[in-house]
Amino acid sequence: MTLSDHRVSTIPTRMIAAEIYRGSSYRPKHPLAIPRVSLVVDMVHAMGWVDAESYVTGPVATPAQLMRFHGPDYVRAVMQAERDQALPEDMMVKFGLGKNGNPIYPEIFRRPATAAGSSIMGADMIAKGGIVHHPAGGTHHGLRDRASGFCYFNDPVLGICRLLDSGLDRVLYVDIDAHHGDGVQIAFGDDHRVLTVSMHQEDLWPKTGAIDDIAGGMARNLPMAAGMNDDEMRYVLHEYLIPLALSFAPQAIVLQCGCDTLAEDPLSKQLLGNRSIWEVVGAMTRLAPRSLVLGGGGYSPYGVARCWSGIWATINEIEIPSVLPKNAENILRVIKWSHSRGRQPDSDLFTTLGDRWRGGTIREETRERVRRLKGYGV
Repeated sequence: MTLSDHRVSTIPTRMIAAEIYRGSSYRPKHPLAIPRVSLVVDMVHAMGWVDAESYVTGPVATPAQLMRFHGPDYVRAVMQAERDQALPEDMMVKFGLGKNGNPIYPEIFRRPATAAGSSIMGADMIAKGGIVHHPAGGTHHGLRDRASGFCYFNDPVLGICRLLDSGLDRVLYVDIDAHHGDGVQIAFGDDHRVLTVSMHQEDLWPKTGAIDDIAGGMARNLPMAAGMNDDEMRYVLHEYLIPLALSFAPQAIVLQCGCDTLAEDPLSKQLLGNRSIWEVVGAMTRLAPRSLVLGGGGYSPYGVARCWSGIWATINEIEIPSVLPKNAENILRVIKWSHSRGRQPDSDLFTTLGDRWRGGTIREETRERVRRLKGYGV
C-alpha cells in the first residue's frame, strides 16, 4: 500500500531515556526485575545510531505535572512510599501500592515520574512536528488514583494531555501491547479529541477491551486469539489500523509498542517476530506530522533489546545489518535471565537484530473480528 507521508522531514527524530532505569528494579522475581531500557540505550549506542543531538535525557515530572491527570492524594502517597519505603496498610489497599504486582521499591516515585516527565517532554518536542521515541514510556494501566498492572503513573495519558493542552484536537492512540490499554481508554473514552485503539490478547489480564467496548464512543478494541503470527499482524495493519487512521486524520499519533507479543515473551501466548512490529511503527508514524513512540510491556530482555532498538532504526530509516557488530552482540550475550516460562533465544538471535518472518495462516476469526470492528467506523 502506498501511503501519503505526513512526517515533517526537517525536524530530527529524538530518543528520550535516562540512567535511572539501569540500576532500578521492581524487586527480584518480578517480571520487571529484568533490564530493558538500559539494554536499548546500550544497543543503539553500540550500533552508532545516536549522538548528543538525537539522545536526550528525560526529566522527572513534577508533582504538579503528574496532577494534570493523577489525584493529589495519590501522587503524595507514591512520594511517601519512596521516602519511607513503606506505607500503612490502609493506604496500600486504597492506592494499590505494595499490592498486586505493584511493589514498593527504592525508586517507586522517581522511576515512573521520569517516564511521565519524558512523555510530557516528548509531547513538547513534537509540538511543531517530528517523531520522538521514548522506550521507557507506555505505562498504560495506571489509573487516576491507583497503581495498576505494574504502572504507577500513566505516561501515555500525560503525554496526550500535553498534546491536547497545546491546542490539538485529533490525537490517535494506538496500543499493540499484549494487554489491553485500559488506563488510557478510561481516561479518554468519551473525549471526542482522542481516539484510543487497542489490539491485545483476548484472555490476558486485565481481561477488558471486548470488541464491542467502545467506551463513550471514542474507543476501539481488537482482542486477538492466542497464537497471532506476523501475517495476521500485517493483515490487521493494512485492513484496519491504516484505514482507521486515514479516516480519523490525526494531528498526532501516540503509539504504545509493547513487545510482549513476541514469541519469546513469557507473559503472552502470541507468536510475533519483531519485524511485524517494526512494520506497524514504520507505517503508522507516516500517517501524522507528529508521533510519540512509546515502549510498554515486554518481559524477555532479549526481545525488548532487539525489538525496541529496531524501532529506533525503523523511524530513522536506518538499514539494519544482517549481522550485528561484536560490541552489540556482546550486549545480548551477557544478559542473565531466568524465568520459569521464559523462552531463551536461539543462538542466531545473539548475532542478529531482526527476527525471521514468523508468518502463518490468517485465521477466519481474525478476519471476522476485523470486519466486525470496521462496522463501528471512526
